[in-house]
Amino acid sequence: MATKVITVDDIDGYDGQDVAKREFEVGDTRFAIDLGDGNFKKLQELLDALAPYLEKAAEVKQAGRARKSATDATTRLQGYTNTDVRAWASQEGVDVSARGKIADEVYEKFIAAHPDARPRD
Repeated sequence: MATKVITVDDIDGYDGQDVAKREFEVGDTRFAIDLGDGNFKKLQELLDALAPYLEKAAEVKQAGRARKSATDATTRLQGYTNTDVRAWASQEGVDVSARGKIADEVYEKFIAAHPDARPRD
């Protein structure tokens, strides 16, 4: 005896024969949901109403804990890393934070001690 699978509308629990997995897209992301014809029509109407807003909107990416801004992630000097600058400053007794932005004064002192250090363009 065959088992009958009943698909139920994810919104209202309706279990009619018209309930099916419906795919739709918002932005660049695809979604799937089980809907009957009535709720699928409502979804399509909502997506149509939302479309002009999505066309004008820009994606906002959530910052992660390990994410750093471009200015902090890259050194301001060619040929040297921020780790090099921090290590030198520590050896010379120059105050420098262990993380985050390195003060302009620290870079200036590093460049004075390393004539081959050139600022990035």
